[in-house]
Amino acid sequence: MSSQVWFITGSSRGFGHALATAALEAGDAVAATARRPEQLAGLVQRYGDRVLPVALDVTDPAAAAAAVQAAADRFGRLDVVVNNAGYANVSPIETTSEEDFRTQFETNFWGVYNVSKAVLPVLRAQGHGIVVQFSSVGGRVGGTAGLGSYQAAKFAVDGFTRVLQAETAPFGIQYVVVEPGGFATDWAGSSMKTPEVPAEYDPTVGELIRILGSGRASAGDPKRAGEILVRAVKHTPLPTHLLLGAGAAGMAQEYSQRQIAEAAAWEQVSRSADFGQPYPVELPAGKV
Repeated sequence: MSSQVWFITGSSRGFGHALATAALEAGDAVAATARRPEQLAGLVQRYGDRVLPVALDVTDPAAAAAAVQAAADRFGRLDVVVNNAGYANVSPIETTSEEDFRTQFETNFWGVYNVSKAVLPVLRAQGHGIVVQFSSVGGRVGGTAGLGSYQAAKFAVDGFTRVLQAETAPFGIQYVVVEPGGFATDWAGSSMKTPEVPAEYDPTVGELIRILGSGRASAGDPKRAGEILVRAVKHTPLPTHLLLGAGAAGMAQEYSQRQIAEAAAWEQVSRSADFGQPYPVELPAGKV
């Protein structure tokens, strides 16, 4: 299929806007969604009727279903669905309000759930489709102080997507989990709240806030990322997980190597938990 129809959440800025632009530059059509669709006027002015601006709050399941139906009605099919909308606030888990933690999760996980569920009947009926789920290298590696809700949601997106892949493979639906590192978007800008950090958490959470404020974590170019993704979804075979950024690639490989080393060190202990296996066995060398 030489041209594709995209459905992209969070298209008004950041990755979503860069990806929508890259797809349109490649000659594709885009249903571009945003909470405030008037922010998409520039795309409509530049690319005309190849853009369908759609109002969408991804935390609203009925709105997700209506947006998907509007896009399918307009273009006749959906080839690539991108769950990009998301945001993070930075604060220690201990002092983050339950409301804030849950509200972040509503967008970062339940938004993905709502849109993914809404598109499944369309993609299943078509017999094809690609779903691109934006996670983060933190959704693979984790452990970033101050991003408890955000990273928990990104881990959930990955697990959710792996199950979807298993369930819907007979329908011709494919999935890509995108795992960016730090990019020059507004992710750490006006959309991020950083309440005052207690002194006890200044060396950890406070340090992340200082790094984000300095711009040192924003080496990635969103324009390049959008162009890479447009090329990647047209490639066979698709990657199941696509890291973006030099930092993300390095962090993921180091983490995987540590996981393999630890699993190997504890292998005999792990095996000994089964009936019929030698038991007890010595723990790996170290302190008891």
